[in-house]
Amino acid sequence: MPHWRFFLYFCTMKIKQFVKDWTLPVAIATGIIVYFLFYLVPQLDAAGDTLGRIVDAIFPMMVFSTLFSTYCRIDFHQMRPHRWHVGILVVQLLLVALNIWIIFQVEADPEQKLLWESVLTCVIGPCATAAPVVTAKIGGNINTMTAYVVMSAFASALMIPVAFPLLERGVSTGFWPVFFVILQKLALVLVLPLVLGWLVQHYAKRLCAWIVSIPDLSFYLWSAQLAVTSGVTVRNIVHSDVALRTLLMIAVMSLILCFVLFLIGRSIGRHLNDEIDGGQASFQKNTALSIWVAYTYLNPVASVGAGCYVLWQNIVNSLELYEYRKRHA
Repeated sequence: MPHWRFFLYFCTMKIKQFVKDWTLPVAIATGIIVYFLFYLVPQLDAAGDTLGRIVDAIFPMMVFSTLFSTYCRIDFHQMRPHRWHVGILVVQLLLVALNIWIIFQVEADPEQKLLWESVLTCVIGPCATAAPVVTAKIGGNINTMTAYVVMSAFASALMIPVAFPLLERGVSTGFWPVFFVILQKLALVLVLPLVLGWLVQHYAKRLCAWIVSIPDLSFYLWSAQLAVTSGVTVRNIVHSDVALRTLLMIAVMSLILCFVLFLIGRSIGRHLNDEIDGGQASFQKNTALSIWVAYTYLNPVASVGAGCYVLWQNIVNSLELYEYRKRHA
């Protein structure tokens, strides 16, 4: 083989290995770079506007597809509740209630209200669909984590329609109409994939086998979703008229929250003999869904909290994956 071909092959393999090892940071960087490419190049303005509308339309579909691919793989017979499932869900419910109470106390201050609404979008979100894959990659139990993803999706599908209408007290249509509108749309994104996954497993076995045969499909779908999420977050920051101080406070609060949820989950899991799963279940959030519901039903700037949370949680995930590969090399 000529030297230049060998060099090209060597570089290609190194790049592939780097992308495989650092998929999550690469996805974040890709989303940010693509957004700024369209934002800074005047000739791409029209294409950027069209792409923005397409992204807004496919955002919930990306969440749906990632969940669906996950549910096609799970063994529904092994989906049994564990004690740590209950512990994590109870803590999430208490944090959501505390967060809503704080928002009520500070609602006269728009800056403080926005700050705590951004925290709420992170806390109330369901567990990430790729959490079972990441958990398996660092030595956790993929079956119990997948069961928790299902429970978490149902919990968030109920909590979000209850919480968001309460926060928007000025909505003229009242609580229940808004509740049912949000519940219906969340059910299509969070619950319908579960139903279709079960149907495909039982009545479309060839399709199910094909989906299952693709290694880490949920992980890479989530990575693509992560790239879009990063771009949307940067867009919301660039186009917001909120003070820089407020945006920095949101970023810092989401960082603190990430570590608090991680430590709480690890502590609950340690006491119930499932430390890795507990930590991942508590802090690894479906931020794409959180961003979507925030800018659709709450406040577009509040979605910045979940967008920053994407960065922090995936830094933690990448470090966990690196440490696990290092220990087992």
